[in-house]
Amino acid sequence: MRNWLKVALITGSIAAVAAVLLLVVPTSAQPPSPSGAARMADGKPNVNGIWEAHNSANWDIQTHQARQGPVLALGAAFSIPGGVGIVEGNDIPYKPEALAKKKENAANWMTADPEVKCYLPGIPRATYLPYPFQIVQSTGTADILMTYEFASASRIIRMNRTGESPSETWMGWSRGRWEGDTLVVDVTSFNDRTWFDRAGNYHSDALHVVERYTPMTRDALRYDVTIEDPKVFTRSWKMSMPLYRRLDKDAQLMEYKCVDFVEELMYGPYRKQPAQ
Repeated sequence: MRNWLKVALITGSIAAVAAVLLLVVPTSAQPPSPSGAARMADGKPNVNGIWEAHNSANWDIQTHQARQGPVLALGAAFSIPGGVGIVEGNDIPYKPEALAKKKENAANWMTADPEVKCYLPGIPRATYLPYPFQIVQSTGTADILMTYEFASASRIIRMNRTGESPSETWMGWSRGRWEGDTLVVDVTSFNDRTWFDRAGNYHSDALHVVERYTPMTRDALRYDVTIEDPKVFTRSWKMSMPLYRRLDKDAQLMEYKCVDFVEELMYGPYRKQPAQ
């Protein structure tokens, strides 16, 4: 009898403590995602922050060996680093005539690559340029802003909205939604003037990109991209990579307004002259 009473008292005490804890812990607190990533007040993963890819995809999205840079006199400076590709299967399914164009681009990238001319980088290239970018996220149905250091590029992710862009653009028209803990961004309405890398991989104005940002840890995202372009490719194809949060104490985006650096290349004698 005494043992039964003791068990009952202990059980009752545990229940009482549990009840108190339930009162103390705010019911609005959101548990972390399975990856450990923080959450916003509305329960969505918190992807706010400055992010950066660490790979050689801007040189070539396919696996490639290191090779001599464009200026022999500079030696190892500006040589091309080798790298493991980010393309699924390391295969880009070009149509025959499009592959010929890609090879022509590669042979002339020093003057033909839009990056050389400081044009807006487009999507997905803006994500894996060797510069950071920032995601600004709020709660509810608010849109998400992504802003990039290179050429001061930016775009708005229109959350749960329909509608099309009134015109073709460098960065496309982005519409977003959440699928569980993954931010899915559907991007259309591109022009045909951006490339995927310095190796000449390119697209047409029929490009359709679907991006997926999935938290891996608190400070890493999995970035998966599906590419469709019936004018250039025989089928859809994919690329993927991790993105890492910048943890520097004073991490911030700096201005990289490179237009001033390309006036001579772009305009020659028609460039802006210094004030007299």
